[in-house]
Amino acid sequence: MSQSTFTILLGGELSLTERLRHAIAGTRFIAADGGMRHALALGVTPELWVGDFDSTPADLDGAFPHVPKQPYPAAKAATDGEIAVSEAIARGAGRLILAGALGGERSDHALQHLLSAVSLAEEGFDVLLTSGKEEAVPLLAGTIELDLPKGSLFSVPGFSELKGLSIENARYPLKDFHLPFGSSRTISNVAEGKVRFSLTSGRAIVLARPYDLSGV
Repeated sequence: MSQSTFTILLGGELSLTERLRHAIAGTRFIAADGGMRHALALGVTPELWVGDFDSTPADLDGAFPHVPKQPYPAAKAATDGEIAVSEAIARGAGRLILAGALGGERSDHALQHLLSAVSLAEEGFDVLLTSGKEEAVPLLAGTIELDLPKGSLFSVPGFSELKGLSIENARYPLKDFHLPFGSSRTISNVAEGKVRFSLTSGRAIVLARPYDLSGV
């Protein structure tokens, strides 16, 4: 995998699934504060560790004595995750995998990660958010395709009004659909295999649960 792909280790939940291991294989790693605990579970050594370290257990610090630390004060204008992403971009990242971005105790952080991913996609970055069991990718004007197991669940919440939304190879397909902002019409669909999404205008996120085959 290209060295321009960075995995940002964030503080949310992370399950060590095969899809996760495949996604991060060969990438470079930057840890944000307590997200470093995932480095131990994954058996990787990040090239940088950033944050105010308010959520880092004391015993974790000694496990990575040679990883450069970049400390910030708690009263800062950006989250540790945003700082880690900025450092990855400064090192030439073109693709970003935000691992531990979904779920966990802080729903405010999870929501911010989704919004940030859409903003990064608008800037031209390829972004994947993952908890191992759940994945998310931004959907902007254009077309994307996700390789999902048949029967797995996915949703497409809109962050704005969506125009020209098409969903192909799903149980509930759509073609050139207008989705009002706040509508639940695109929540809980079922993949028939690779799903193709097209959008004329708007901002959305595709949230998929590849291991949830309750839709079979």
